[in-house]
Amino acid sequence: MSEELPKVLKDAGLDLLSCMQCGICTGSCPSGRHTGLNTRRILRDARKNRISVLSDDALWLCTTCYTCQERCPREIPITDALLELRRLAVKEGFMLPEHRKVSEMVMEFGHSVPLDEETKQKREELGLDPIPETVQKYPEALQEVRNLLKACKFDELTAEK
Repeated sequence: MSEELPKVLKDAGLDLLSCMQCGICTGSCPSGRHTGLNTRRILRDARKNRISVLSDDALWLCTTCYTCQERCPREIPITDALLELRRLAVKEGFMLPEHRKVSEMVMEFGHSVPLDEETKQKREELGLDPIPETVQKYPEALQEVRNLLKACKFDELTAEK
């Protein structure tokens, strides 16, 4: 990565230098209770320009509930910083296989979870149209979604490198 992480984050309006490493973010993280997510460590590593933070699988464990950000005594936009770090990680070619698969499904179906026959049948049993008002119902809309994703180079960004 050509630029330093702290500078990239600060340019995005995410200044982490005011973090006093109190640990409230990590202590209040619902995901961190059940996974290896340690927001405090990730922020510290980003502050110290440890590029390895971009390839850290824990970066992808955040569910973006914003609990850490709401409780931060310094009002640091923690979740926003994690999302920016993810963006940088993807730009550098780091993405969990599961996220890559979801990206591929969005490109192919216009949804991260496409409708299958069982779901269509259940919808009909409930008196619903088997296909909801989504791009799966309108093939021309699906093509528009694909065109938009290609225009912003989403397909290139999420392709395995």
